[in-house]
Amino acid sequence: MYLFRRRKDAQGRFEALVLPHLDALYGAAVRMTRHRQDAEDLVQETCLRAYRFLDRLEDEGRCRAWLFRILTNTFINLYRREQRAPEMVALEESGVEAAASGEEVSLEAVMDDELKAALDALPDDYRTAILLSDVEEFSYEEIAGMLGCPIGTVRSRIHRGRNLLRANLIRAAGRGGDLQGGSYA
Repeated sequence: MYLFRRRKDAQGRFEALVLPHLDALYGAAVRMTRHRQDAEDLVQETCLRAYRFLDRLEDEGRCRAWLFRILTNTFINLYRREQRAPEMVALEESGVEAAASGEEVSLEAVMDDELKAALDALPDDYRTAILLSDVEEFSYEEIAGMLGCPIGTVRSRIHRGRNLLRANLIRAAGRGGDLQGGSYA
């Protein structure tokens, strides 16, 4: 009976601490993996590891950073080894055909696709640091803890990554938005 109660208490604590962060974890996982199915698998693995090591969480106020560190480490361990080649998308699927036929394509959707493609062209280390900093809004100190590297390395990756991102977007603008037409690193 005691073991059952302890397990139920752990499950309740896990749900209270982790569930509020699932959407943010999933969003970060999609940006890291670039594939929804892989992102779902990554979040599931992150939750399993978080549940397994919940007793190691010392400060519940830092639960979000702890979860993102697990997510980032899991991504590095599982998915970096299996880097996928960029998928080629038919023009019909990309919305380009609709624009050519006179239908409107929202500027926001095109810009979003261009930004995603420019981010995807970055080396993983730079992309991960930029996403954690600029999208998830973690401090440099938190990112350094998540990635297990010095804060100077984080600053360098973010600075270099932003410069590459800027160059990628400028080049794409010069080609009429074509981010598929070359190397960016």
